[in-house]
Amino acid sequence: MKVYDGSQSGQTTQAKPERVKVGIAEYEVTTDGAALTTSGLGSCIGVALHDPQANAAGLVHVMLPNAEGKEGSRAKFADTGVEALVEAMEAAGANRSSMVAKLAGGSDMLDFSANGATIGSRNATQVKETLESFSIPIEGEDVGGDHGRSLRLESVTGDLVIKSANREENRI
Repeated sequence: MKVYDGSQSGQTTQAKPERVKVGIAEYEVTTDGAALTTSGLGSCIGVALHDPQANAAGLVHVMLPNAEGKEGSRAKFADTGVEALVEAMEAAGANRSSMVAKLAGGSDMLDFSANGATIGSRNATQVKETLESFSIPIEGEDVGGDHGRSLRLESVTGDLVIKSANREENRI
């Protein structure tokens, strides 16, 4: 995880904020207005956090509901990924009490579940429970369905732009 605060460039002129790609099982935080993007969200969920008071935004791309007994980066799992993103936001100067969340993904594109609870729906449930445990309200969501999504978090405004094939762009 890197925090993009613009100070590493050494430039004295104001450059246009960059676009930072967040891969699967990764998270990023920015304080310099960069747009955070991720793609390939099927059953995965993108969780966007924004603290307008601290001018901080973060995005995590989680794959699975919980880390219990599993190996992998913290960002791979909904429970530990949201926790890691909250910690990184706080390290960048954000305050949990002023953070808001938006989420997208959690599709049921392929249903391999035996008990009726798909990975997409279990991811969505776990993300919501974890955000609730941190008292972070969800301001908007675009979850479920049977289509993939790509996301762009506009960190200055906190807008989450969702693109899906054969669908209108959605902004929450």
